[in-house]
Amino acid sequence: MRELVRRNLRFFVIVSLAALGLRLFFVLRFPGVVTDSFIYGDIAKNWLEHGIYGLSGTDGISPTYIRLPGYPAFLAFIFAIFGTDHYRAALSVQVFADLGTCFLCADIARRLFGLRSAKLAFVLAALCPFLADYSAAALTETLEVFFTALALDLATTAFQNGRNRFWAGCGAACGAAMLLRPDGALLMMAIGAFVGIRVFRRWHAPNRFRQIQAGFLLVAIAVLPLVPWAVRNWCVFQRFQPLAPRYANEENEFVPMGFNHWTKSWIADYVSVEEIYWAVPGSKIDAATLPRRAFDAPQQRQETEQLIADYNDLLHISPPLDARFEAISAERVQAHPIGYYLGLPILRILDMWLRPRTETLPCDSRWWEFNDEPKWSAVAIGFGALNLAYVLCAMVGGLKFRAAAIIAMLFLFVILRSAFLGTLENPEPRYTLEMYPVVIVLAAAAFVRRENLL
Repeated sequence: MRELVRRNLRFFVIVSLAALGLRLFFVLRFPGVVTDSFIYGDIAKNWLEHGIYGLSGTDGISPTYIRLPGYPAFLAFIFAIFGTDHYRAALSVQVFADLGTCFLCADIARRLFGLRSAKLAFVLAALCPFLADYSAAALTETLEVFFTALALDLATTAFQNGRNRFWAGCGAACGAAMLLRPDGALLMMAIGAFVGIRVFRRWHAPNRFRQIQAGFLLVAIAVLPLVPWAVRNWCVFQRFQPLAPRYANEENEFVPMGFNHWTKSWIADYVSVEEIYWAVPGSKIDAATLPRRAFDAPQQRQETEQLIADYNDLLHISPPLDARFEAISAERVQAHPIGYYLGLPILRILDMWLRPRTETLPCDSRWWEFNDEPKWSAVAIGFGALNLAYVLCAMVGGLKFRAAAIIAMLFLFVILRSAFLGTLENPEPRYTLEMYPVVIVLAAAAFVRRENLL
């Protein structure tokens, strides 16, 4: 990669400046410091100033495990240098981390498809507004995408030359991804599974033991950073918690699983996440915003609307109220098991992949109703078209080079992560962002001749 940059220094400097300019535009105009950002920041401050990994409350600082330590550690590092609550400094560092992602995408493309593809992948990553706008959000996404790209780049390198130091680096990158988000484990699982498949298919090959060794090295180093976290949680809470809870709940905190199951029985789009899922608890639900698929019959509609009215009186879900949500959910699942276990997950996956990625911008989530200001409606349409272009080009590139072995590893990661995302109650487009390095690399491949495959 260094040789490629040296020979094309002017190109990379110009595109890098354009990338930095785009990301700084989002940092200055649309900085995203949201509720989750303050949760991470509170943990970081308490960890830095009091030595307690916990959240502030009326009774002081309480230890917690609802967030993994990766991003709080990053914020604590930033706060120690630039001052407490200096989120703008964190966003500025993320800008350069995202620029690093652009170079990693270029290196993966170079190793798989050649120099021309590397330059194209760099442009596609550098000018991608979906990566750029999240670099301006004090959330885990930018760092998660960086370590995902790093792990895939090191895995590609390791498959090509077989050196254990690259497998060790890949494991470390997977470990960093898991310290940021619990679903980072899917990255390790995809790469590890691909190694296992190669070993199984080439069992009689002379290097099979080297491949087995590589797989063990990958998993061992990836899991190692989680050991201190798991030990800490066991010592503090007497609970085996190697990652973070699925619902980010504290110990002994009530989780309204009936409400979650009811939501999964009809939710298919991000709009409902904003209007219904995130409203609970604390805000009222407007039953009129529920889609038709939320009801199977007029009687069920009446029961659901009454249940929502009862919730609106309390603004929280009590166990008896949750049991009523569970009863409606069970009735709906029994009536439509295929829709619940297959149809709705597919719709959620498609919505996360294809809707305009404008959730960090002031655009109306119901963009198709065109009730927004004209400029924001235009942004939503433009972002939707651009996202579709990236995805379609990636599909073309993936199909063109589908026979290549390492391309199958990229496919496996996308399939595994997409399938997992389909099981969530909250289909948020940002959850597919970790797969965008793969999208960018395969999109660049769409413009490369097949015989150029390395």
